[in-house]
Amino acid sequence: MNRRHALMFGFAAACATTLPALALDRALTPEEQALIGEINSYNSSIRTMAGRFLQIDTQGGRQEGTFFLERPSKIAFRYAPPSREEIVSIGRGFYVIDRREETYYAYPQDSIPLRQFLGDNIDLLTANVVNITNSDGYMSITVVDNTVAGTVQVSLIFDTETKDLAQWTLVEPSGAELTFSLYDVQKNVDIPDNFFTFPATYSGREPPR
Repeated sequence: MNRRHALMFGFAAACATTLPALALDRALTPEEQALIGEINSYNSSIRTMAGRFLQIDTQGGRQEGTFFLERPSKIAFRYAPPSREEIVSIGRGFYVIDRREETYYAYPQDSIPLRQFLGDNIDLLTANVVNITNSDGYMSITVVDNTVAGTVQVSLIFDTETKDLAQWTLVEPSGAELTFSLYDVQKNVDIPDNFFTFPATYSGREPPR
């Protein structure tokens, strides 16, 4: 799977509300429920974010770049040169963009559960959680979802003190893994509107209406 498309499916699984067969095999403890509630509230309160990311695949390949988020419904990932690829949420679609080729591929926004992450409120307690661990100052919440590529698993890792999302690991339907770490994150900053756009002259596939 293309790493950009894998990133898209990873977000989808992380924030999905549809429930496949797998489920957490125990009840959440009151402490876990409280901590996840705090994670939900804290991250929902962040209206904009900007920072850097590091992406590592199963073969050890590394890609870096910058990301920008503005709630509701806007997010952009820009891969560092020499790549000219981006992922951008605009209006009714999520677009995988190649600025060198001036092309794009679009997914309908209402079919990608990432819209839950971009909404006004985040609620991981309604996601399909299959595992939770809490150690060394971090909570890992593993969720699964059925995507157009097959069943995807994502483990989201939050700092239990700050409640920040620090990293997630995506397991693709093929079994390949993709780890995505955030750093140098700034919150509630001004982000230019044109960071979430691309020229209308680009050719590609629009999401279905």
